[in-house]
Amino acid sequence: MVRRWMRRLVTVVGSVTLLALFAALIAFTLTRERVPRAAVLTLDLEQGVLAAAPTDPVGRIMQSDRLSLPEIVSALDRAAADDRILGLAVRIGGDSHGIGTVQELRQAITRFRDAGKPAFAFAETMGELQSGNIGYYLASACDRIYLQPAGDIGLTGLIAESPFLRGTLDKLDVEPRLDQRHEYKNAMNTFTETGFTAAHREAMADLVGDLFRVMVEDIASSRGFEPDALRALIDRGPFLGAEAEEVGLVDGIAYRDQVHAELEATIGRSFELLSAGRYAASRERTPRRATAVAVINAAGTVARGESGFSPLFGGQSMGSDTVTAAFRDAIEDDSIKAILFRVDSGGGSYVASDAIWRMVLLAQEAGKPVVVSMGDMAASGGYFVAMDADRIIAQPGTLTGSIGVLGGKLVTRDFWQERLGVTWDSVGSSANAGMWTGVDDYTEHGWARHQDWLDRVYDDFTLKVAAGRDLAPETVRDIARGRVWTGAQALELGLVDALGGYAEAQAAIREVLELDASAQVRWQPLPEPGGWRDLFGGSDAAPVVASLLQTLGPALETLRQAGAFGVRGELEAFPPQIR
Repeated sequence: MVRRWMRRLVTVVGSVTLLALFAALIAFTLTRERVPRAAVLTLDLEQGVLAAAPTDPVGRIMQSDRLSLPEIVSALDRAAADDRILGLAVRIGGDSHGIGTVQELRQAITRFRDAGKPAFAFAETMGELQSGNIGYYLASACDRIYLQPAGDIGLTGLIAESPFLRGTLDKLDVEPRLDQRHEYKNAMNTFTETGFTAAHREAMADLVGDLFRVMVEDIASSRGFEPDALRALIDRGPFLGAEAEEVGLVDGIAYRDQVHAELEATIGRSFELLSAGRYAASRERTPRRATAVAVINAAGTVARGESGFSPLFGGQSMGSDTVTAAFRDAIEDDSIKAILFRVDSGGGSYVASDAIWRMVLLAQEAGKPVVVSMGDMAASGGYFVAMDADRIIAQPGTLTGSIGVLGGKLVTRDFWQERLGVTWDSVGSSANAGMWTGVDDYTEHGWARHQDWLDRVYDDFTLKVAAGRDLAPETVRDIARGRVWTGAQALELGLVDALGGYAEAQAAIREVLELDASAQVRWQPLPEPGGWRDLFGGSDAAPVVASLLQTLGPALETLRQAGAFGVRGELEAFPPQIR
């Protein structure tokens, strides 16, 4: 009966997918992108942008109506030099972006303005009874900021929040049996503590303080405030719309149509509105004779297997099979001269991270330098995959480092027996056969072997950092211990080479290849985009198919993850929610 039901489900899903593909193909064929002779680019940043375009079919379809950060930055840089694009209208909301992403977008908007083109920001609100710090930070990169009359500015300063599940686990009679290397590897504290430890609090306070310092300096520079005056102003927040205009946080109170009219008056001529997505789809091809550089975008939790997208939670994963295959393609392609490796990850599997790290070395041995550009996070396993690159470039707000390891399991026998009345029994062939079960605790021997594993991983991590970054091992051990640093701090510590984003990474590629600034470069994405994403991108069928998959997604994800329970050994950083 179950098999028959599963066969029917597969048939239905297959039929729906084929129909959707057919509809998308028709829509895509009929859709022809054009750039008007006079246009203003519109960029909707109300929702968070993707760190990287998904490489798996499900992710491609579900996110086909959203641009990735690389696509947005590329579109803005191209528009800055395009005489047909006269200005930029950005819609901004709350705190749906990471700080590293905001800094990347701010830099791209600033380059657009430096080309002599106006950029206006509009928000219905930046924090409707909630934080609006990150949204305002992004808006401040524009020439002018407009707020809808009903809106507010939730500029109140940054706060880092971390949940702690120890109390919940105690109520459920679940015992966390975890350990870490070392005291700043605070991801484990989520399960073992009820609040910040001294080391955890120290690291978070330092992190928030440095992020706030950079944010204040950037906003003050953009808006003409003195930093100390801006800090005092933030202490008075949040602000009602009229109050925000009075103190100079916004330039006007207006509706969206009024902002467009104001932009038309500023430009001095009429124009058509052109979405950034449509503009990105109209890109021209770079000549094949241009120097080819592979661009490998890897985002999400580092995991073994293929990169993927979760329909249930909306998260991406950096699959070692996908990323190593991309590196292998770049190495074997004689036309590829270097690799730009974009990393946005809080870490994950040690083994998967190690496999990707090895490919960086192989690329270098093949004479192809690797430049890493870091996004919101490149921490723990996210830093592991990057640490041997020829150049590492991070945003001032990138969460990086977290050189450490954690691992263990949750012991659940009392939960099953006392809470649910489920009893467990087992038969094993050997003395340590039950070491990995989540039902029972480690034996004395099992716990000792677990400690050996943690020591092995930590020593391997720190020694590879020392070799890759040309630092003394004792220096690495002093700045490691699982601690997360901002990109600005990481630069001072020698963990990264420079601050910036894609533009700086591309400049570094030109430098290591000894190319002139005017030399043409063909930035070749790997894995190559194609298949379903090209069919759905920009077509009217995309939202329909996305809706279908969002309906089926939770059931499919539940089936895929059925039976998973426990905490593996990970190079993992669980960053707090900073807003």
